[in-house]
This record gives sequence, C-alpha cells and structure tokens, in this order.
Amino acid sequence: MSLQSLSAVSETSPGSIPKSTALALIVAGFATFVNMWCTQAILPVLAKSLHVSPALTGYTVTAPLVATAAMAPLIGMVSDRFGRRVFIRGAALLLVIPTVLAAFSTSLGMLIACRFAQGLLLPFIFTIVIAYISDEMSPANAMKMVGIYTSGTISGGFSGRLIVGFVTALFNWRAGFLAIGLITLAAALTIAFLLPKEKRFNPTTGISGALASFPNHLSNKRLLGTYAVGFGVLFTLTSVFTFINFRLAEAPYYLGPAALGAIFIVYLGGVAASPVAGRLGARMNRRMLMAGCVGLILAGLGLTLFASLWVICLGLLLVCLGVFPQQTLATGFVGIAARGAKSTAVGLYVTSYYIGGSFGGIIPAAAWHSTGWAGCAAITAAVQLCMLGFAWKSWRDAPLRIGNSPDGPSAHPSPAPHTSPPGRG
Repeated sequence: MSLQSLSAVSETSPGSIPKSTALALIVAGFATFVNMWCTQAILPVLAKSLHVSPALTGYTVTAPLVATAAMAPLIGMVSDRFGRRVFIRGAALLLVIPTVLAAFSTSLGMLIACRFAQGLLLPFIFTIVIAYISDEMSPANAMKMVGIYTSGTISGGFSGRLIVGFVTALFNWRAGFLAIGLITLAAALTIAFLLPKEKRFNPTTGISGALASFPNHLSNKRLLGTYAVGFGVLFTLTSVFTFINFRLAEAPYYLGPAALGAIFIVYLGGVAASPVAGRLGARMNRRMLMAGCVGLILAGLGLTLFASLWVICLGLLLVCLGVFPQQTLATGFVGIAARGAKSTAVGLYVTSYYIGGSFGGIIPAAAWHSTGWAGCAAITAAVQLCMLGFAWKSWRDAPLRIGNSPDGPSAHPSPAPHTSPPGRG
C-alpha cells in the first residue's frame, strides 16, 4: 500500500470520511489488483515448471480479464437490487479460495481455471466499491475517496507483480500464490471488520431500465469510439508487459522473476502522468492530447527494440507515460458522451477495456512465436494507431470530467451521488 494512500487516510478528518472506512476501501482496492496481475512477472517460470510454451502461460493473465469483462456490466445491476457491503465482504473472503488453490495447481489448465474464478469474484469488489462510495458520501468526499481508493488499486497492481516475483525467486511460484492468499485473507478480514453497513442505499425494484439503456449506448457513435479506445488501452498494457517478460528472461538478459517484477516500477511514472493529463484535458484539445500519447507510446515501443536493458526500460516508461493518460482521457469522456444511464455506459466501457486486455494476451502470442518481440511491438503499434483514428473521429471538444488512471485498474469517471458506475483496474 502506498505512502500516499496512508497519508491521505491520516489526514482525513472524522467529520468527512471516517479513517476506518477509508482504510477498508483502500484495502479493498489493494486486494483486488494484487490478485489481478500477480502472474505477469513469473510467466517464464510457469512455462518451465508446467512444461508448456511461454505463450500459453499468457492465458493465466488473460483468464481473469475475460471473467471480469463478462461480469462487469451485470454486477452493478445486481448490487443496485440487493446491496453493497454484503457483496464486497463476501467476494473478498471467497477470493482467498481460488488464490490458495492456484498454488496447488498440477497443470496449466487448473491454474487457468483458478485464475478465471478469481476474475469472476474481483469485479464484485472493485465495481461495487465505487457504488458504495457514491451512495454513502457527499459528492466532494466521494471524489476525494475515489482518489484515495485509486491509489490503493495502483499499489495493489504493482505490489502483486513485485511480491510474487520476489517470493518466487526466494522459494517458488507456488509460495508466491500462498503469499498473495495470505494478503487477501488479511484484506478480507480488514474489510469485514471495518467497512460499515450502508446507510443511504435505496434498492431498485428491477433491472429492466438498465437493460433498456444498452441499445442506446451501443448506437452512440461517440461512446463506441471511446469503448474502442478503452479496448486499446488495456490491450497495450497487457501485450507490452506480458511479452516483454519473455524477451528479458532470454539471452542476453536472463532476468529472474524478482528482476522482472521490479521492471514494473516504470508504472509509477505513468501513474504520475495521469492527473497531469486530466488537468491538461480540461484546457486543451482532447484529440491532440491523444495524439501526443500515441506518439509517446510509439517512441517507447521503438526503444524497446534496442539491445540495451536501460534503453528498454526507458521505452517501457514512455509507454506508461502515454497509455495511463489515455485512460484518464477516455474514462472522462464516457460520462460526457453518455445520454442517460451513465452507470451502464461505464459498465460497457469496463467490459470493452477488459476484452482488450484479454486479446492483448492472446493476439501477440502468434507474433511472439514467429517474429519475437518485434512482432508484438508492431501489433501494439498498429492498435495504437487505430485507437487514434477512433478517438479523432469520436471525440469532440467538451469539458473533461477527469477519470481515474488504470492499472489498475480503476476505470470510472468521478462518481456523482446515488449513481453506481462499475469499476475497473
């Protein structure tokens, strides 16, 4: 958990956001994304241990993304009917089971099944947390709490890769999953004891209204273009940070799981760039900012083709500096482009986002087998150029409502009171 998160909690006065509530929500975000991406730094190790090709281990990254994409648009509607806390607490506790079972997987198929089960549970936490915040807090406190919560999700995404990488280096990958399982259990107990029961929740009587809004959103060309951008954002992150591991695990680098986990520190540069993009987007042309982000990413991909490890790391940093602000720009535009039923509009964005991540772990695999990292970089560059085309056609000059940066993760516009936007990471 980041120092920024803890500092924000300590500065929260009892009259605004209770410290215990803030801590429970930060822990919820941390626990979600510490699980989501935990295999990404150990894919080469999994390939050797389970006697499969490196590309196949990428499905351990893809599986939870596919499950999350399938569940995200439905969970908000279920939560609107039956409540918030019961799902957050229950999912956090149940998440321990597939996480621990993953440590005892005897085949890649079993490990993928455990990861898929994790993905079915994760959106019950991060999607509903945002609805909980929206219901229980004033608009000003909700915006503040979402920022604090987001730092927890970012910390979780980074820490999951780092922890599993280092534990795998010290022991083995199974111990890495057990470590994540213990962290998840501690988080679930923290949430169970500290998260207060909702006081302002008003259950809905049905889901027909939400379902009726889907055709409207899917016929909105501005939303469709933004969904395409969301698809490309997580495609890029998943493609780059999955297959670069295989390159760096081979000659002449031979990086182990701990070093591969540490590579993800470049994420922190992208996290810092996201709020800057939000502020610039409020004053500048969104499409020009998108073009600048694509330029940074293409330059970064070019640098990763060089042999020097330091140049490769610089290239990865440039990718993060470009792709994280893209998420900020896209999530902010969803709320602007949606014509009513914004909760389901965000849910569809989240689904598109995670579908993109799923394809980012699959499509470049063929290129890896045939042309290596250069092919993966070329596919990612093509996706970025397509994203720019969609953004250029779909986005118009309008005030940006600043969204949250991904990793993780959480992809939603700032909440308004009594709305329930599904979330990311």
